[in-house]
Amino acid sequence: MVSLQFSSAVITSVAYSSSRCRRGMIRATINMPKLQPGRLSLNLPARNLVLQEVLDMGVGLTAATTSNLEKKYELSTNGTFPSVSNVSDPLVIAKLHAIMEAVADRVEMHKNIGEQRDNWNHLLLTSINAITLTAATMAGIAATSVGGPLVALKLSSTLMYLAATGMLVVMNKIQPSQLVEEQRNAARLFKQLHGQIQRTLSCGTPTSTDVEEVMEKVLSLDKAFPLPLLGAMLDKFPKTVEPAVWWPEHRQRQDRQSGRTDGNGWSVELEEEMREVVGVLKRKDTEDYLRLGKIALKVNRMLAISGPLLTGLAACGTAFVGSSHGPWAATLGVVAGAMASVVNTMEHGGQVGMVFEMYRSNAGFFRMMEESIESNLNERDVGRRENGELFETKVALQLGRSLSGLKGLAASSCSSSEKGEAIEEFASKLF
Repeated sequence: MVSLQFSSAVITSVAYSSSRCRRGMIRATINMPKLQPGRLSLNLPARNLVLQEVLDMGVGLTAATTSNLEKKYELSTNGTFPSVSNVSDPLVIAKLHAIMEAVADRVEMHKNIGEQRDNWNHLLLTSINAITLTAATMAGIAATSVGGPLVALKLSSTLMYLAATGMLVVMNKIQPSQLVEEQRNAARLFKQLHGQIQRTLSCGTPTSTDVEEVMEKVLSLDKAFPLPLLGAMLDKFPKTVEPAVWWPEHRQRQDRQSGRTDGNGWSVELEEEMREVVGVLKRKDTEDYLRLGKIALKVNRMLAISGPLLTGLAACGTAFVGSSHGPWAATLGVVAGAMASVVNTMEHGGQVGMVFEMYRSNAGFFRMMEESIESNLNERDVGRRENGELFETKVALQLGRSLSGLKGLAASSCSSSEKGEAIEEFASKLF
C-alpha cells in the first residue's frame, strides 16, 4: 500500500512539473483507476517498469517542450515569422479591388460607346446616301423643268448636296467604323486585365508592386483607346503606320551574360527557340500586317477625299442647271451624286477604317509578343524570369500552335537562316 502511494505521488509530481515547464501549452492529467481492496494484486517488477516509463515520458515531454520554447524564442529574437510573410497587406488588397471595379466599369463604358458608334456608322451611311440620291434625282428632274419648279428643284438639290458634303467631311474625319473597332479592342483588353487581377487576388499574395503594375496597364489602355472624340481622338490618317501600343513600357533589364545556369524551366535550347520565334515575328508577321495596314490607309484616304469632292462637284453642277451650260451641268449633278453614293458605300459600308485598325492592332499584338520574349531573354537571372515551360505554352497558344509546332517553326527558321533563304511560313496560325 505504501508503494502504491509512493507511485501515485511520483506520477503526480512528474505530471505537475511537466505541465509547469510547458507553461500552459500542453495539459496532461493521469487518472488512476479506483482499486478494490479485495482484488489488489501488484507485481513489483511490472510496477517498476511502469514507473520507469512514466518517468521517461515526463523527461521526454519536458525536453520536447524546452526545445519548442527555445525555437520560438529564437524566432522571436530574429524577427522571422514565416506565417506573417504569407499574409497580404489589407490595404494592397483594397487597392486591387478598387482597381478591379474601375476596370469592370471601363469594360461596360467601352462596350456601350462601341455600340453607340456602330449605330452612328449605320445611320450616317444610310442618311447620307439617301440625301445624295434624292439630290441627284431632283437635279435630273430640274433639267426637264422650267419656270418656278426649276428654281425650287435646283435650289433644293444644291442645298442637299452641300449638306451631304458637310456630313461626309465629318464622317470621314472621325471614321465611325474605326472607332467601333477601337472600342471592341479596348473592351476585350480590359476584360483580360480584369481576369489577371482576379487571379492575382485568388492565387497569390499581392504586393504594392502588383498595384503599380496594374495601374500602369490601366493608364496605358486609357491612352491607347481614348473615349472622347474632341482633343484626344486618335489620328485616323497618320503619316506613318505604326503598330498599336496598349501596354506599359517594359522595364529595362540587365544585359545577358554568358555561362548562365539553367533553371526555372529554362534551357539553352528553349532560349534559342524563343530567339528564332522572335525573328520570324519581326520578319514576317509584323511586317506583313504593317504592309497591309499601309494599303488599307491609302485606300481609305483616297475614298475619304473622293466622297466630299464628288458631292461638292454635284452641288456646283446642280447650281448651273437651266443656264447656258444646262445639259453639262445636269449631267455633272446627277453623275457625280451617284458616284459619291457609291464611294460612300464602299468606304463606310465596307468599313475600310475598321480594316486598317484591325491590321494595326494585329501588328501591335505581335510587337507585344516580341517585347515580352526579349524582356525574358535579356534577364540574366533565370529566377526572375517567368517559368520557361509555362512561357513556352503561352507563346504557342497565342500563335495558335502546339508545342511541337512551335519547335518545328524554330527549326525551320534556323535552317533557312543557315541556307541564307527567307522563311515562307508565318509564326501565327490564328490570323
